[in-house]
Amino acid sequence: MKYKKLGRTDLTVSEICLGTMTWGSQNSEFEAHEQLNYAVGEGINFIDTAEMYPTTPRLKETTGRTEAHIGSWLKNRSDRDRLVIATKVTGEGNKDVRNGRRVDGATIREALEASLERLQTDHVDLYQLHWPNRGSYHFRKYWRFDPTTLETGDIDQEITDMLGEVQRLQDEGKLRCFGLSNESAWGTMKFLEASHRHGLPRIASIQNEYSLICRIFDLDLAEVSVMEDVGLVAFSPLAAGSLSGKYIDGTVPEGSRRTLQPNLNGRLVGQAELAIAAYAALARKHGMQPAQLAIAFCLTRPFMTAPIIGATSMEQLRMNISAKDIVLTEDIMAGIAEIHRQFPMPM
Repeated sequence: MKYKKLGRTDLTVSEICLGTMTWGSQNSEFEAHEQLNYAVGEGINFIDTAEMYPTTPRLKETTGRTEAHIGSWLKNRSDRDRLVIATKVTGEGNKDVRNGRRVDGATIREALEASLERLQTDHVDLYQLHWPNRGSYHFRKYWRFDPTTLETGDIDQEITDMLGEVQRLQDEGKLRCFGLSNESAWGTMKFLEASHRHGLPRIASIQNEYSLICRIFDLDLAEVSVMEDVGLVAFSPLAAGSLSGKYIDGTVPEGSRRTLQPNLNGRLVGQAELAIAAYAALARKHGMQPAQLAIAFCLTRPFMTAPIIGATSMEQLRMNISAKDIVLTEDIMAGIAEIHRQFPMPM
């Protein structure tokens, strides 16, 4: 396993991050602990969760259960200091958490302290704003995105309020660094500007969707990421499992995410299915599994801190982690580029 610095912080994270959003719904507490033990044994020290997890499906009565499953594992660890635990404060609009109110500094404190209790730890290493208060173009909203509809309010004051509370929580030892999620280039720069202007904590990372079939990060956000040392922690590098090839030809394996979300939250549409089949064929042509190709590709990106892998079975977990040993040749990268030109934005 290789390791990288998280932004400009002193935290070192594994190049693959373990995702957890199925724990407490599709996965039991025992299975969560089994995955954690195996991943840590393979060198993963970076674990990502959120206060609203699990999300397969997302239900009010299960909110927080994923953090609780991690907490029951974490409380018995003697190596807490070498683990990087990341979680998120739920954004504006989710009525199941704090009745969907807009996030401010006070919300960050309230949410973090509740997460610490569920996680059974005294600090979180990376705390992330799950999505911006003003709204965004993520989760396929880019097809109808209109920035004039965003509710920015006094965004400079809002960000200063959040980062001020982050500073106080850092001073108390309750969190180490702060990051964004589902953000834009403009939103990321607003946080960086506020940090510089007021001497407040600097964001360390951005957690956005990225995969072979979701590459909207490749341009402006990639430039911000590289130039400002705000690395991408990529969620859904397998596009909700579809890039493993398991749904090709309309197959729906029992217990899979597609049994809960038939089109995988807008990911599995006609053009995407054609692209997925092409990437799967490329992988098999070069003697690897489609999931390995998809994750290994993410590891080649210059802005990548870590893709977040998720699994509902140990077989899937082992396959996903094995991507760390895959080297993509120039021939394979050329094949990826050719498919990308044919299907630049397939979902």
